Amino acid sequence: MQFKIALCQMLVSPIKENNISHARSLIRGAAEKDAKLVVLPEMWCCPYSMKTLRDHAEDIDAKSSPSISMLSEAAAYHKITIVGGSIPEKSGEKLFNTCCVLGPDGEIKAKHRKLHLFDADLPGESFRESDTFAYGDGPTIVDTEVGKIGIGICHDIRFPELSILYRSRGAYLICFPGAFNMSTGELLWELMQRSRAVDNQLFVAACSPARDADVNSDYMIWGHSSLVGPFGEIIATTGHEEDVVIGEIDYSILQTRRENLPLEKQKRGDIYQLIDS
Repeated sequence: MQFKIALCQMLVSPIKENNISHARSLIRGAAEKDAKLVVLPEMWCCPYSMKTLRDHAEDIDAKSSPSISMLSEAAAYHKITIVGGSIPEKSGEKLFNTCCVLGPDGEIKAKHRKLHLFDADLPGESFRESDTFAYGDGPTIVDTEVGKIGIGICHDIRFPELSILYRSRGAYLICFPGAFNMSTGELLWELMQRSRAVDNQLFVAACSPARDADVNSDYMIWGHSSLVGPFGEIIATTGHEEDVVIGEIDYSILQTRRENLPLEKQKRGDIYQLIDS
């Protein structure tokens, strides 16, 4: 299977309605360039500020979510698959960082709640997502019109076990909406994408919001959305400003790579094993 992927590295404003409208426009532009899969960034509907995320949270299960309703309409209108980045999801008293995958029929095909929350004490800054978000409770792999896709959100990429699990369940592509910050982004964002792709001999698509250097924020974003191939090659990428990254992938390449370097056959099952419960 061969198709185009678009990564919408959008600039997020403080006004939610504007973000929803802008995302719709970026999706339309990507579809007009023949993208069959469109990926949005983490927290595209509102600024990634722990102070205000709850104010923007939406009840996805109630089918009254303005952000997901727009994605549903766009997916159905353009007959594409959308990995809807992530939005703050309210569920009872809990708040989740949630990604919905929409099919060409406009229906929600999967919902991934971020599994690994970013708690870190870095030089000059401290950040605790777990003070705001609840943990997701399971991995997400979804059958789509463009094949079987694994879903992770930002910090999920740091844990190779999740990507190994997705490979074992038949994924050829893992999508990571993310928003690495300035401290971790330069050193780790591209490294993690390439590592997960190489480790599992699959494609990785990682989509970040654009960096807004003019806004006072408690979280400055690195940017640099990329599409990575199974040898760690960068197929398409961008800088930190708003952009739509479009790349073409061919799943048949994976079979060739896996035959040339049969890592699955070379694993030492007598020493270590993946336990998939």
